[in-house]
Amino acid sequence: MGISASTGARFSLGIAIFQDLFVIAFLVFLPALFQSGAEDVPLFTSIFATTWRGAAFISISLLLAQFIIPRLLLAVARSRSRELFTITVAGLCIGVAFLAAMMGLSLPLGAFVAGLAVSESIFKHRILAEVTPLKDLFLTIFFISVGLGVDLSSVFTHWLLLTGVASGLILFKAALITAIGRWMRLSWRAAATAGIGLCRAGEFSLVLLSKTGSMTIWPEGFPQALIATMAFSMASVPALMSAVSPLARFLDSYFPERRPRLTPNLRPSQKIRALSGHAVICGYGPVGRSLAAALDRQGLPALVIDLNADTIHELLDEGMPALFADARQPEVWELAALPSARLVAFTFPATRDLANAIALVRERSPALPILARAKFSSEAAAIKSTGVDVLILDEEESARALVESALRVFNVRPHEKTSNKEN
Repeated sequence: MGISASTGARFSLGIAIFQDLFVIAFLVFLPALFQSGAEDVPLFTSIFATTWRGAAFISISLLLAQFIIPRLLLAVARSRSRELFTITVAGLCIGVAFLAAMMGLSLPLGAFVAGLAVSESIFKHRILAEVTPLKDLFLTIFFISVGLGVDLSSVFTHWLLLTGVASGLILFKAALITAIGRWMRLSWRAAATAGIGLCRAGEFSLVLLSKTGSMTIWPEGFPQALIATMAFSMASVPALMSAVSPLARFLDSYFPERRPRLTPNLRPSQKIRALSGHAVICGYGPVGRSLAAALDRQGLPALVIDLNADTIHELLDEGMPALFADARQPEVWELAALPSARLVAFTFPATRDLANAIALVRERSPALPILARAKFSSEAAAIKSTGVDVLILDEEESARALVESALRVFNVRPHEKTSNKEN
């Protein structure tokens, strides 16, 4: 419940990324370490050549991330075509990965760098929403492949040894990461969350195992033992996470709490997560701008969601929290700090597609006030059925403004209409 946004989860994410960076370095240098002798190439020469290729690839990727990818995604985003945007993102990631392979590096390195290339752009939230279904699919395939790689007969034969090795790995990593967390003055709960969450073997370890297996000869049964140990440690984490709270209470009772020393330097995505009591404004047209300006004059925080990349650029340059995203996608509302919001306002005229977005908000925050617009009275009933609290009908507002303006021409105040009829 909210654990993904906790201090311990963010700490464990940082360690996991740091681990992955080291694994990427291993993947780069493995061919040089294992094949230099077989090809009669000096080890130093092989490592130098690999380092040069890696540096060249990183340099090319930085140039792409700085000058090419943002401009390409901006041009595609301006087309307002969701399908074209998704295809472009997939093509860029696959292209960068194959560029790494063409330079004698690994595909996982290319895929990792491709993710880094778009991680700092304003499009990352939209990309995240688009690729999340694919991520879930491939993650499922990955864990299925791990299970299929386990030889159950070998596990049953050496179950005591495998259980001991896996338990030792879990205890060692959990204790080490928890100790590091406490050294950084995290709370016991945060440190234990990180320690238990990362006590398993990393997913990239399987990639390393497959790479080294193709380059050298392992003792018979050794790869199978490693795969079984990794699989056991991965499968144990969900059950072990339930022990975080009792363990934190136990440690708190025996060791005094220390004041946190970490002072976070918030990035834009972290600023969004830190929002509280804010308004979520969907659409930044004339109505959205007016609402955002009115809230700003009152000192009230707001988060803007829009599909105009130029608009998001401007808002971020001004320091205003903004997401380049589609309000109809569920992942967007996970990013918008919805539990701590005060209201959601859909400032563009409601349509059938908008009804789906309203339903997503209502599903996550049933009591959150929702404001919406409808252009025609024929659409009002359908929008009201979605559970909006305030529905502004453009026809009615336009008629009211038109009547008031016409009466002023005749020097009649709007409130005099009723009194004239009575007389």
